[in-house]
Amino acid sequence: MLKIWYYGGTDYMKDAPSYFDNVYEDEWIEDEFVKEMIEDVDHSVVISAHVIESPILGDITPKELSGSVKVLILMLKDDSFIYNMSNCGDNCAKWVLKIAEKKDLTVYLQHIMRFKGEFEIQIMNTGEIVHSPEEYVNGLLKAEGILDEG
Repeated sequence: MLKIWYYGGTDYMKDAPSYFDNVYEDEWIEDEFVKEMIEDVDHSVVISAHVIESPILGDITPKELSGSVKVLILMLKDDSFIYNMSNCGDNCAKWVLKIAEKKDLTVYLQHIMRFKGEFEIQIMNTGEIVHSPEEYVNGLLKAEGILDEG
């Protein structure tokens, strides 16, 4: 299940992309699920653990991947921290949900990410579990109201 802390309530990794650059492992990049995320989000193809073919930058290393993909990979592979999902755009939403299907995932968020379809997300600030985009937005607004009151 995906659990989201919205605008507070927990400590989180503040610079996940830099952290990624220092901790990623070759096996992470060679994982088929990670390859799919890289192709979808960055439009790049993993050639090997050390070479990724970008249509914009040419051949790059994992250190030149977007911050969004780095955060997604960390969410999947490294449980050391709660990651700030605000580094990710809406094109990452489906991947966050897919990662949360594989494992219990708690993240931090500072904007309303556009999740589509049906899902199960717990808004940690209130404990509310939401199942649709409308419930999700209303849940975040409630969480924000609690923060404004406090």
